[in-house]
Amino acid sequence: MSLINVFETAAELPQAWRSRLLGEFGTARLKVLRMDELPVVEEEHAEAEALLVLDGRLELVVAGEAVTVRPGELYVVPAGVRHAVAPGSGGTLLLVTTDD
Repeated sequence: MSLINVFETAAELPQAWRSRLLGEFGTARLKVLRMDELPVVEEEHAEAEALLVLDGRLELVVAGEAVTVRPGELYVVPAGVRHAVAPGSGGTLLLVTTDD
């Protein structure tokens, strides 16, 4: 694997909220995505996912509770927990999952 500039990679993505796979480590998948201010529909996953904000902020609603994740902060959404992106997010997000 070569050196990756995650900010440039996120900026080159054709659409916000669409991730690009950066690498796989065992069963973990590391992805980057560019956030925008638009909300994203509620979802849940069979496995936990980790959300690390590199810049900007991520506005979440997790199990009905509002959560703001700021640069340098990591939020882990437990498996099976409903969550959605609320309006007002923006920036660069690293996402660690074990599913597609």
